[in-house]
Amino acid sequence: MASQLIEEHPELAHKHALAASRRAGRIAIVRETLGITAYAIGDFALALRELRTYRRISGKDDQIALMVDSERGVGRADRALEAGRAVDRATLATPVRVALAIAMSGARLDQGEPELALGELQIPELDPDRAFEWSPALFGAHAAVLEDLGRDEEAAFWAARAEVAAEALGMNDEDEDEIFVEDGLIEGEFDDETPAADAPAEEAPAADGLAEDAPKEDS
Repeated sequence: MASQLIEEHPELAHKHALAASRRAGRIAIVRETLGITAYAIGDFALALRELRTYRRISGKDDQIALMVDSERGVGRADRALEAGRAVDRATLATPVRVALAIAMSGARLDQGEPELALGELQIPELDPDRAFEWSPALFGAHAAVLEDLGRDEEAAFWAARAEVAAEALGMNDEDEDEIFVEDGLIEGEFDDETPAADAPAEEAPAADGLAEDAPKEDS
Protein backbone atom coordinates (compact mmCIF):
# COMPACT_ATOMS: atom_id res chain seq x y z
CA MET A 1 0.00 0.00 0.00
CA ALA A 2 2.83 2.38 0.75
CA SER A 3 4.26 1.74 -2.70
CA GLN A 4 0.89 2.35 -4.36
CA LEU A 5 0.12 5.53 -2.44
CA ILE A 6 3.46 7.31 -2.13
CA GLU A 7 3.21 9.37 -5.32
CA GLU A 8 -0.26 10.85 -4.77
CA HIS A 9 -0.80 10.38 -1.04
CA PRO A 10 2.59 10.36 0.72
CA GLU A 11 1.11 11.04 4.17
CA LEU A 12 -1.13 8.00 3.92
CA ALA A 13 1.71 5.93 2.50
CA HIS A 14 3.77 6.92 5.53
CA LYS A 15 1.03 5.73 7.88
CA HIS A 16 1.05 2.34 6.18
CA ALA A 17 4.83 2.18 6.51
CA LEU A 18 4.60 3.06 10.19
CA ALA A 19 2.05 0.30 10.70
CA ALA A 20 4.34 -2.18 8.96
CA SER A 21 7.29 -1.11 11.10
CA ARG A 22 5.33 -1.78 14.28
CA ARG A 23 4.71 -5.34 13.11
CA ALA A 24 7.96 -6.20 11.34
CA GLY A 25 10.57 -3.67 12.34
CA ARG A 26 13.48 -6.05 11.88
CA ILE A 27 12.85 -6.62 8.17
CA ALA A 28 15.07 -4.54 5.90
CA ILE A 29 12.46 -3.62 3.30
CA VAL A 30 10.12 -2.39 6.03
CA ARG A 31 12.72 0.02 7.38
CA GLU A 32 13.61 1.05 3.84
CA THR A 33 9.97 1.80 3.04
CA LEU A 34 9.55 3.79 6.23
CA GLY A 35 12.66 5.80 5.38
CA ILE A 36 11.44 6.51 1.86
CA THR A 37 7.98 7.61 2.99
CA ALA A 38 9.50 9.78 5.72
CA TYR A 39 11.65 11.43 3.06
CA ALA A 40 8.56 11.94 0.89
CA ILE A 41 6.77 13.89 3.64
CA GLY A 42 9.85 15.92 4.52
CA ASP A 43 10.71 14.22 7.83
CA PHE A 44 14.38 14.05 6.98
CA ALA A 45 15.60 13.14 10.47
CA LEU A 46 13.36 10.07 10.53
CA ALA A 47 14.26 9.22 6.94
CA LEU A 48 17.95 9.32 7.80
CA ARG A 49 17.50 7.14 10.87
CA GLU A 50 15.44 4.53 9.04
CA LEU A 51 17.66 4.42 5.96
CA ARG A 52 20.71 3.95 8.17
CA THR A 53 18.94 1.06 9.88
CA TYR A 54 18.01 -0.38 6.50
CA ARG A 55 21.64 -0.23 5.39
CA ARG A 56 22.81 -1.86 8.60
CA ILE A 57 20.33 -4.73 8.25
CA SER A 58 20.70 -5.27 4.52
CA GLY A 59 24.33 -4.32 3.95
CA LYS A 60 23.24 -2.37 0.88
CA ASP A 61 24.06 1.20 -0.20
CA ASP A 62 21.25 1.51 -2.75
CA GLN A 63 19.55 4.32 -0.79
CA ILE A 64 22.69 6.39 -0.34
CA ALA A 65 21.35 9.26 -2.47
CA LEU A 66 18.31 9.64 -0.19
CA MET A 67 20.61 9.52 2.82
CA VAL A 68 22.73 12.31 1.37
CA ASP A 69 19.62 14.34 0.59
CA SER A 70 18.26 13.70 4.09
CA GLU A 71 21.48 15.08 5.58
CA ARG A 72 20.91 18.14 3.43
CA GLY A 73 17.33 18.29 4.64
CA VAL A 74 18.42 18.59 8.26
CA GLY A 75 20.89 21.32 7.30
CA ARG A 76 24.10 19.31 7.32
CA ALA A 77 25.57 19.71 3.86
CA ASP A 78 29.04 18.86 5.15
CA ARG A 79 27.77 15.57 6.57
CA ALA A 80 25.95 14.92 3.32
CA LEU A 81 29.21 15.20 1.38
CA GLU A 82 31.00 12.97 3.88
CA ALA A 83 28.31 10.31 3.55
CA GLY A 84 28.53 10.37 -0.23
CA ARG A 85 32.30 10.22 -0.29
CA ALA A 86 32.34 7.24 2.09
CA VAL A 87 30.71 4.99 -0.52
CA ASP A 88 32.62 3.18 -3.24
CA ARG A 89 30.72 4.41 -6.29
CA ALA A 90 32.16 1.67 -8.48
CA THR A 91 30.06 -0.83 -6.53
CA LEU A 92 26.79 1.05 -7.06
CA ALA A 93 24.24 0.31 -9.74
CA THR A 94 24.20 3.02 -12.39
CA PRO A 95 20.85 4.59 -11.39
CA VAL A 96 22.06 4.80 -7.78
CA ARG A 97 25.38 6.33 -8.81
CA VAL A 98 23.61 8.95 -10.92
CA ALA A 99 21.18 9.79 -8.12
CA LEU A 100 24.13 10.14 -5.75
CA ALA A 101 25.90 12.51 -8.14
CA ILE A 102 22.79 14.71 -8.24
CA ALA A 103 22.48 14.68 -4.45
CA MET A 104 26.17 15.51 -4.01
CA SER A 105 25.80 18.35 -6.48
CA GLY A 106 22.94 19.71 -4.41
CA ALA A 107 25.05 19.55 -1.27
CA ARG A 108 27.77 21.54 -3.03
CA LEU A 109 25.18 24.16 -3.95
CA ASP A 110 24.06 24.27 -0.32
CA GLN A 111 27.63 25.22 0.57
CA GLY A 112 27.76 27.91 -2.10
CA GLU A 113 30.13 25.99 -4.38
CA PRO A 114 28.49 25.95 -7.82
CA GLU A 115 31.68 25.07 -9.71
CA LEU A 116 32.17 22.01 -7.52
CA ALA A 117 28.46 21.25 -7.88
CA LEU A 118 28.98 21.14 -11.63
CA GLY A 119 31.97 18.88 -11.19
CA GLU A 120 29.89 16.36 -9.23
CA LEU A 121 27.73 15.92 -12.32
CA GLN A 122 30.61 15.30 -14.71
CA ILE A 123 30.10 11.55 -14.88
CA PRO A 124 30.13 9.17 -17.88
CA GLU A 125 26.32 9.05 -17.92
CA LEU A 126 26.19 12.76 -18.81
CA ASP A 127 25.95 12.02 -22.51
CA PRO A 128 23.50 14.22 -24.45
CA ASP A 129 23.14 11.66 -27.24
CA ARG A 130 22.04 8.74 -25.06
CA ALA A 131 18.88 8.51 -22.94
CA PHE A 132 18.29 6.15 -20.08
CA GLU A 133 15.80 6.24 -17.21
CA TRP A 134 18.11 8.48 -15.16
CA SER A 135 18.96 10.90 -17.99
CA PRO A 136 16.18 13.53 -17.62
CA ALA A 137 17.02 14.14 -13.96
CA LEU A 138 20.77 14.23 -14.62
CA PHE A 139 20.46 16.55 -17.62
CA GLY A 140 18.05 18.78 -15.72
CA ALA A 141 20.36 19.05 -12.72
CA HIS A 142 23.24 19.91 -15.03
CA ALA A 143 21.15 22.62 -16.68
CA ALA A 144 20.17 24.10 -13.30
CA VAL A 145 23.77 24.37 -12.10
CA LEU A 146 24.88 25.93 -15.39
CA GLU A 147 22.11 28.48 -15.03
CA ASP A 148 23.30 29.29 -11.50
CA LEU A 149 26.75 29.89 -12.99
CA GLY A 150 25.33 32.29 -15.57
CA ARG A 151 26.13 29.96 -18.47
CA ASP A 152 22.70 30.41 -19.98
CA GLU A 153 23.37 29.06 -23.47
CA GLU A 154 24.77 25.79 -22.12
CA ALA A 155 21.95 25.60 -19.59
CA ALA A 156 19.37 25.92 -22.36
CA PHE A 157 21.06 23.14 -24.33
CA TRP A 158 20.95 20.70 -21.41
CA ALA A 159 17.41 21.70 -20.45
CA ALA A 160 16.35 20.88 -24.01
CA ARG A 161 18.19 17.56 -23.84
CA ALA A 162 16.34 16.75 -20.62
CA GLU A 163 13.03 17.31 -22.39
CA VAL A 164 14.05 15.20 -25.39
CA ALA A 165 15.18 12.39 -23.10
CA ALA A 166 11.93 12.49 -21.14
CA GLU A 167 9.92 12.34 -24.35
CA ALA A 168 12.01 9.48 -25.70
CA LEU A 169 11.39 7.55 -22.50
CA GLY A 170 7.64 8.09 -22.69
CA MET A 171 7.54 10.47 -19.72
CA ASN A 172 4.97 13.24 -19.52
CA ASP A 173 3.25 15.47 -16.98
CA GLU A 174 0.51 12.91 -16.33
CA ASP A 175 2.84 9.96 -15.65
CA GLU A 176 6.45 10.93 -15.21
CA ASP A 177 7.56 7.40 -14.36
CA GLU A 178 6.15 5.63 -17.39
CA ILE A 179 8.87 4.10 -19.58
CA PHE A 180 7.88 2.10 -22.63
CA VAL A 181 10.86 -0.26 -22.56
CA GLU A 182 10.77 -3.56 -20.72
CA ASP A 183 14.24 -3.32 -19.24
CA GLY A 184 13.76 0.28 -18.09
CA LEU A 185 16.18 2.00 -20.44
CA ILE A 186 16.43 3.21 -24.00
CA GLU A 187 19.38 4.32 -26.03
CA GLY A 188 19.62 6.05 -29.38
CA GLU A 189 20.79 8.99 -31.44
CA PHE A 190 18.96 12.22 -30.73
CA ASP A 191 19.04 15.41 -32.76
CA ASP A 192 17.35 18.74 -32.27
CA GLU A 193 14.88 18.39 -35.14
CA THR A 194 13.97 14.71 -34.92
CA PRO A 195 13.73 13.54 -31.29
CA ALA A 196 13.64 9.83 -30.65
CA ALA A 197 10.20 10.24 -29.06
CA ASP A 198 8.71 10.52 -32.57
CA ALA A 199 9.12 6.77 -33.01
CA PRO A 200 6.44 4.41 -31.65
CA ALA A 201 7.29 3.09 -28.21
CA GLU A 202 7.96 -0.42 -29.40
CA GLU A 203 10.25 0.92 -32.12
CA ALA A 204 12.15 3.39 -29.95
CA PRO A 205 15.77 3.74 -31.14
CA ALA A 206 17.65 0.81 -29.71
CA ALA A 207 19.24 -0.78 -32.76
CA ASP A 208 21.62 -3.71 -32.56
CA GLY A 209 20.48 -4.62 -29.05
CA LEU A 210 21.86 -1.47 -27.46
CA ALA A 211 18.81 -1.11 -25.23
CA GLU A 212 20.00 -4.12 -23.29
CA ASP A 213 23.35 -2.61 -22.46
CA ALA A 214 23.93 -0.11 -19.66
CA PRO A 215 26.63 2.54 -20.16
CA LYS A 216 30.13 1.35 -19.55
CA GLU A 217 31.37 2.24 -16.10
CA ASP A 218 34.79 3.61 -15.31
CA SER A 219 37.00 1.17 -13.51
